[in-house]
Amino acid sequence: MKNLFRNPLSIILLLVMAVYATSGGSFSDPLKWLSELAFRIPGLLIGITLHEFAHAKASDMLGDPTPRSQGRLSINPLRHLEPVGLISLLLIGFGWGKPVQISPQYYKNVRRDSIIVGAAGVVTNLIVAFLFSGLTVLLNMLMGFRLNPWLLSILSGIVVINLSLMIFNLLPIPPLDGFNIVTEIFRLRRFNFWYTLYNYGFAILMVLIMLGITGRIMSPLLGQLYYGMFSLWAYIIY
Repeated sequence: MKNLFRNPLSIILLLVMAVYATSGGSFSDPLKWLSELAFRIPGLLIGITLHEFAHAKASDMLGDPTPRSQGRLSINPLRHLEPVGLISLLLIGFGWGKPVQISPQYYKNVRRDSIIVGAAGVVTNLIVAFLFSGLTVLLNMLMGFRLNPWLLSILSGIVVINLSLMIFNLLPIPPLDGFNIVTEIFRLRRFNFWYTLYNYGFAILMVLIMLGITGRIMSPLLGQLYYGMFSLWAYIIY
C-alpha cells in the first residue's frame, strides 16, 4: 500500500474507523482498553514484522534485489510498520504493515514466484500462531495449569493477532495479499475491471470494514482456527 497519510480519502476513512471503534464500545472503558492494548503490542510487533519480512525474504531468495536494497530484510519492527494499518489493528483488531516493494522481472517464473511471495506472509503468520499456541499449552502444563494471567494474555494475543493478520490478508480485496494471489492464479490483469478494482481497492476495503462484512467473515474463521490449534496441541502434549 502507498503512504496513506498523503491521501485525503484515507484520512477521512481513518476518522470514520475511529468513530466506528468508539460506537462499538472500544473506548467506553479507557483503562481496560489500554490494558488490553498493552497485551496486544507484542503480537502486533511480531505479527506485522514477520509477515513483511517473509515477503521480503521470499522475494530476495527468488532473485529480486529490491527488498534487500530497501532494507526490508530485517526483523526490526520500525522497518515494517505502516501508520494506518497499525492504527487499524489497534482500533478494530486487524490491519497491515508497510508493503514490501518487489520487482517481479527478476523472477524466473513470474506467475509462480509472485504467488510464493504473496503467500509467504500469511504462511508465516500461521506458523507463528501455531508455535505460540503450542508454547502456551506447554507452559501452562509445566506451571501446573496456573500460568500467570498476564503472560497467558500476551501469548494468547500473539496467537490471535497472527491468525487475524493471516485471515485478513487472505481476503481477495486489493491491496491485500489474497487479491495478489488470486490475480496471479486467474491472470486477472487481462481484464479491464482489475485496474478499476485495484485503484479503488482501499476505499472498497474500508467500506466493507465499516459495514462489518469483513468482521463477519473473519470472526468464525478466527474462532475455529484459534480453538482448533489449542485443542490440537492439548491432544499432542497431554
